[in-house]
Amino acid sequence: MTWRPQYRCSKFRHVFGKAATKESCFDGVPITCSVQDNNFCAVNPRFLAVITECAGGGAFLVLSIHHTGKVDPHQPRISGHRGNVLDIKWNPFNDYCIASCSEDTTVKVWEIPPHGVLKNLTAPWKELQGHSRRVGLIEWHPTANNILFSTAYDYQVMIWNLDCPEQVIKNPVRTISHHTDVVLSMSFNTEGSLLATTCKDKKVRLIEPRSGNLQQETNCKTHKASKVLFLGNLKMLFTSGTSRYNDRQFALWDQDDLSVPLSQENLDGSSGVLFPFFDPDTHMLYLAGKGDGNMRYYEISSEKPYIHFLTEYRSNLPQKGLGVMPKRGLDVSTCEVFRFYKLVTIKSLIEPLSMIVPRRSESYQEDIYPMTAGNKPALSAEEWLSGIDKGPVLMSLKPGSQVPESYSEMMKGRQNSLDTRRSHSRPGMLQLSYIQDQVGTKEGKEDGGNTEDDRSRTPVSNGEDLELCTPPRTENELRMKFYKQQEEIRRLRELLNQRDVRVKQLELEIKNVKNFQSHQSPL
Repeated sequence: MTWRPQYRCSKFRHVFGKAATKESCFDGVPITCSVQDNNFCAVNPRFLAVITECAGGGAFLVLSIHHTGKVDPHQPRISGHRGNVLDIKWNPFNDYCIASCSEDTTVKVWEIPPHGVLKNLTAPWKELQGHSRRVGLIEWHPTANNILFSTAYDYQVMIWNLDCPEQVIKNPVRTISHHTDVVLSMSFNTEGSLLATTCKDKKVRLIEPRSGNLQQETNCKTHKASKVLFLGNLKMLFTSGTSRYNDRQFALWDQDDLSVPLSQENLDGSSGVLFPFFDPDTHMLYLAGKGDGNMRYYEISSEKPYIHFLTEYRSNLPQKGLGVMPKRGLDVSTCEVFRFYKLVTIKSLIEPLSMIVPRRSESYQEDIYPMTAGNKPALSAEEWLSGIDKGPVLMSLKPGSQVPESYSEMMKGRQNSLDTRRSHSRPGMLQLSYIQDQVGTKEGKEDGGNTEDDRSRTPVSNGEDLELCTPPRTENELRMKFYKQQEEIRRLRELLNQRDVRVKQLELEIKNVKNFQSHQSPL
């Protein structure tokens, strides 16, 4: 008989939340007073967008992620909507493209200049007209490029293909009409082949988006769901809502059977909507209530009891909404596994909040940073509409393993990548012309291609645009900049050593091929 500990072993047991200093916050932001149950904030590694309060029409701000501190009250805005903006979302495959929806029944897609919004933008790249009432929610497809979902108070979910020449698109590729009331949230599975929705009629629906077929729906009378999430590859759904007695509650569901929840738990009697956020890499789930100052986080497993409470972050500042930084924008040197941008309306403040795994070592921690979804689409819009499903293109977060893309590369959607595969055959059997082409191409890129790259590529240091960086204000910030610079120098030295080794390998292969051909010529 073996002894088993009473506690559950987990590497995320001691994760803690660390709020940013005043200098690292965005102060003086006129956050919207809308009562819509959305997050009102969207973040990517370059920009932060937040819906603002304004008179006449709707507008939102786009700020550089590095320009923290006091925000200019006359900061240029994106103000092309005729009604209040209700939701904004960044394109997951283009850091310079953002979609917005509004009470004016339209969805608009905007292109952001490479150095931010320097003047008011009123002309969108695309305008989507199809809904008959105000549009409350939008979502980008997780793996297909330029596929956008929108839902409005006309109870319709519409699918839009942005890969078309028209600037104004009036006909969606698909309209889903299974809902009998307002759709409250949408979520995709990892491949984007299934869409889960919650509705004001208290039902959770599982829909095949391309065909529009309804696969399953819940009829649970003890749980009124308001938000829904697919839990990565765990084949489970998570919903947050209220019980029949209006207590805040969450439930876990089997993706293949929505008749009865796998697990159900009441939290408290507060009235704010619970926003769930899931990290598929660490299997951590974060629960933040609208108007709350605290944030609970859990770990999800595939076995009973499925959900394990870790701890709770507490603060006296209530949040109106939360933006989430994609994993590729995290600071891996501090073991940061998640980052929120907390909207604090009472102080007109946006406060970054980092979730950190305490580790003594300063080296890269591979066990908490597995391969994660990157910023490359797995499919084009036409491929997805034709019936193809693919998982996301994965990337490593290890410093030096990826190169930041320039504005022109993102706009053109280039798929250039470095070929590092080695041949498993004997060096003597390699084609000499192939190796010489490889060396010539590499030298040509290093010599003649620098001018084009210098023109198109934004200068980058430590993963940050030099033109968007602000000088350090405090001694601590200066020290952090110094440490980051030292780390970058070390990483560049490693890259140079790797290139030198590769050049020597190619020279040796060329020599072997020449020797092989000289032995074969007399025959």
